[in-house]
Amino acid sequence: MTQFTRRHFGLLMGAGAATLAAPTYLRAQGKPRVVVIGGGAGGATAARYIAKDSEGAIDVTLIDASEQFTTCFFSNLYLGGFRDFASITHGYDKLQSDYGITKVTGMAMAIDRDAKIVKMADGAEVAYDRLVVSPGIDLIYDSVEGYSEAAAEVAPHAWKAGPQTQLLKAKLDAITSGQQIVMVAPPNPYRCPPGPYERISMMAHVLKTKGVDASIVIIDPKPKFSKQGLFQEGWDKYYPGMVEWYGPDVHGGIGAVDVNAGTVETDLDTFEGDLLNIIPAQKAGAIASNAGLTNDSGFCPIDAASMRSTMDENIYVIGDASIAGAMPKSGFSANSQAKVASMNIRGELTGSKVFPAKYSNTCWSLIETDDGVKVGAQYAPQEGKIASTSSFISQTGEDEATRKATYEESIGWYAGITADMFG
Repeated sequence: MTQFTRRHFGLLMGAGAATLAAPTYLRAQGKPRVVVIGGGAGGATAARYIAKDSEGAIDVTLIDASEQFTTCFFSNLYLGGFRDFASITHGYDKLQSDYGITKVTGMAMAIDRDAKIVKMADGAEVAYDRLVVSPGIDLIYDSVEGYSEAAAEVAPHAWKAGPQTQLLKAKLDAITSGQQIVMVAPPNPYRCPPGPYERISMMAHVLKTKGVDASIVIIDPKPKFSKQGLFQEGWDKYYPGMVEWYGPDVHGGIGAVDVNAGTVETDLDTFEGDLLNIIPAQKAGAIASNAGLTNDSGFCPIDAASMRSTMDENIYVIGDASIAGAMPKSGFSANSQAKVASMNIRGELTGSKVFPAKYSNTCWSLIETDDGVKVGAQYAPQEGKIASTSSFISQTGEDEATRKATYEESIGWYAGITADMFG
């Protein structure tokens, strides 16, 4: 449909100076309004499903700061050279042209919950009847002493896909024999539990493929990690002697990092890295806490049957920002939660049938060429929380055909979910 920018906010009939200072997006005549903040796996999916399944009965606006979206999921495959950057970057054109969604490119800064208005950085105001908040995560930079947003330009986190991903790729490609990579892994809870360890696999793949004799050290605040047995089996098989993982019982505690000196202090030792990849602790995107949608955990409590915020009956929170019980913070989870939220919103605003909530998730990881592993589960509301009802995980010692089929399954899933998100 229409992509609004500041130039579209002209004079309204009879508008005064106050109106000009804070332009407002007009609603479609007589239609209920749904505004979605965040254009990723949760937000884009929610916008599309609300618009598509309501068959135009609901006016849908999608707000995201970027004109295109780069997926965090599969960004490790870009790092490893299995995909190019363009293949993980997607636009919103079809959501606008095919589903009548209004795309607002700009930063949502605040939510006036009483007035039901989203306030934009440029002074614009976007009114809603129901609001979907899917802002992803913000990084708690100072959770690692010495780290900061400025330091991330030297020691990238690359946990928000885009320029940081490209920076990490460039630094990885510059590593030469005799050098060392040091990763500081994040504490729970964080986006994509297997992600840091797939990243290590892709880094090792690049070094091995180029014939670079370098080492990789992981300093982890957690005593264990997702798919640990599978990753460590793969590292021993494909990258013997290259990867070392230190849990807290070994390193004793993470101290300060010095990105300019390339050092990470621990109680055990000071580790030196020619490339530091620091992934700090995380919390819900800032607009969620600014709007009073978070609790002491830094994330947003929700109703397990609908993804509705427990703080505001007119707001739904989906994806990484939500406290979704047993569900991990992943693109698949966000996509699944978006469909439940969308169904409930349509039911409220149009009277359509609402079915009991069901959720699902699968996380795939690539260890080496054609060697993919996965973990996943089905979920449902139980005793006020989202609980796992069944689960599965790849097994150590699987044959090559099984691992290749798992990787190919992940490729198909990526094509499917991005089509589901962006039309």
